[in-house]
Amino acid sequence: MEELDLLKKAWKKDNYSFNQVTENEIYSMIHKRSSSIVKWILIISILEFVFWNIISILYLGDGYIRKKYGNEIFEYIKEINTIYNIINYTVVAVFIYLFYKNYKRISTTTSTKQLMSDILKTRKTVIYYVWFNILFFVVGTLVILYVQLNYDSKFASLMQKIHDDTGYMTLCKSIGIILGFMLLIVIAIWLFYKLIYGILLGKLSKNYKELQKIDL
Repeated sequence: MEELDLLKKAWKKDNYSFNQVTENEIYSMIHKRSSSIVKWILIISILEFVFWNIISILYLGDGYIRKKYGNEIFEYIKEINTIYNIINYTVVAVFIYLFYKNYKRISTTTSTKQLMSDILKTRKTVIYYVWFNILFFVVGTLVILYVQLNYDSKFASLMQKIHDDTGYMTLCKSIGIILGFMLLIVIAIWLFYKLIYGILLGKLSKNYKELQKIDL
């Protein structure tokens, strides 16, 4: 932002006619930087989509599911995994399309107010994208856990203890461990997206504030 800061200082010092020219220059610079940021959001989301697809194909196939969950509930988990992937890929593809639309809209806008509106829309889209990934992970994990508890004989002893006199303590411990583990993963996912998209959104917010000053 050094160039932008220099332009702003010059803008404050010089006369009114020069102010008008400099204002356009500042807008052009903010417009260019905003377009570049949204372009990177689009690129990163596509790379993320490709990366997880490669991981899924190479390491999360039928062999992995059978090895991790066993033959007893293999078909259940496979079906859940298929439905999970269809929903996930479809929704993520929609978000990538929205990122692309945001990029094209910001790239072609010529109005300060419109650029401000487009920046806000982009921020909301990214925030919704992050929350979708976090919530979808939680829902998927809970569904698989439900299947394991109800159809996997490995959990039969645990369920038996829960029905015993000391079962409530076992149940509380089990729920505590599961929720604690999920919380750690959710925090890790949130930090991952905070690192990747948080920096870009922070720059967009800064651009938005600069546009507010111009639009006054």
